[in-house]
Amino acid sequence: MSTLEHFERSPFDILFRNFFNSEDQFAPALNSKQPHPLNIYYNDEGLHFEVACTGLTKEDLNISVEGDLLKISYEKPKEDLDLSGYIYHGLSKKSFDLGYKISPKYNLTKIDAGMENGLLKLHIPISEESKPKSIKIK
Repeated sequence: MSTLEHFERSPFDILFRNFFNSEDQFAPALNSKQPHPLNIYYNDEGLHFEVACTGLTKEDLNISVEGDLLKISYEKPKEDLDLSGYIYHGLSKKSFDLGYKISPKYNLTKIDAGMENGLLKLHIPISEESKPKSIKIK
């Protein structure tokens, strides 16, 4: 490996480039590559998250709210995986820790969470105060 190839692959080079690349810093969720497969969308009912949790159970996941932050995480247990006998090992349960700042438009105290076919589904309804209201003229 040449010196140039080593420099291009070194963690310091990546850190150095990422530090000065202003496009990577503080990017909105819609513009950035997410660290874990998920869908985020909204409609008239509220905000929806679909998080891929293949091979996990609902007991494996941690969902918490701290102020206006929604946190979804899984901590892979520390275990020695015996790979003897495997021809190919492409599936792995990886730890993840996702955090999202949620607008006050949504009511974080009324989150509905469900797990179906390895997909964690969260629904955060729109708060009553944020729903459109009609005003009667006196």
